[in-house]
Amino acid sequence: MRKADINFMQGYIKDLKTGERVDSTFSVKYKHPPKEYKNGFSFVLGLADRTGEIEATYWGGAKEGVQELYDSVKADEVVRILGRIEEFKGKQRISINPTDGGINKEEKFDLERFVPKTKRNMDEMTAKLFEQIDSVKNPHLKGLLESFFKDSEFLEKFKFTPAAMYIHHPYIGGLLEHTLSVTSLCQAALDLYPSLDGDLLISGALLHDIGKTREFVVGTNIKMSEEGMLRGHIPIGEEMLLEKMGEGFPKILKMKMCHIILAHHGKGEYNSPVSPEFPEAVMVYYADELDAKLFQYMKLKEESSTEDFHVYSKRLGQIYLK
Repeated sequence: MRKADINFMQGYIKDLKTGERVDSTFSVKYKHPPKEYKNGFSFVLGLADRTGEIEATYWGGAKEGVQELYDSVKADEVVRILGRIEEFKGKQRISINPTDGGINKEEKFDLERFVPKTKRNMDEMTAKLFEQIDSVKNPHLKGLLESFFKDSEFLEKFKFTPAAMYIHHPYIGGLLEHTLSVTSLCQAALDLYPSLDGDLLISGALLHDIGKTREFVVGTNIKMSEEGMLRGHIPIGEEMLLEKMGEGFPKILKMKMCHIILAHHGKGEYNSPVSPEFPEAVMVYYADELDAKLFQYMKLKEESSTEDFHVYSKRLGQIYLK
């Protein structure tokens, strides 16, 4: 690889401009095998940092050399790319020519360049989590919560896991942040609807997304585990609950807790095998939906660069910005 040039741009993906050269580090999300083109062989890398994703095409010569370079690049590794930003089929991509650019493995890097982290204080959120657990008086539910969150290995994994890959809270600490928001919304509902079973509601809110600790894998990017891909966090979460509930756990309470997990996406089309069938399950479903939706609206408003008064989202529709 040639040495860095002062004319090369060393920014994040969101800042890359067509026509400029780039010298920067990226996480490898995927790669497509070499294919022949008129001057030799090329291959494609899917690259990412905490601001977005972009594809890069390496335009090489002889097949053997291109294959050797391709084999040396592994998914989830960090690579330094020297190339040029161009537009192809309406999208930006990085074009890498071995005469003035290249690909090198990067051994030292800051993980936060590639995987964003919550802006909230992790210790404060953890303290809030245990405040919510302490508010639960039912001994079976409190014991269930403590069997998860007083397990230091599980707690660290829970704190490190994102809530999603893209849609809402897609960053380290995102699952904890989202869980606290859902639980706070449920806590507020208790003031309006005092007949709700508060212990059941808060316990369901705290545990509704535990399956995500096995659904997602965080390395230099966020991706799904094989189990997450094939099963999803809802059945995984129910399985995790059942593993912790001993024979002495009341049968109806066990079924209600499992139902909250299974029903928290509301409908089959959103991967819930059952719809909510009692008030506490309904509340967890809507609190989960509300927090995820508000996150998306707020993020669009915060990141919008248009001078217009609205922006369109394929997922959400028209968003008023003022």
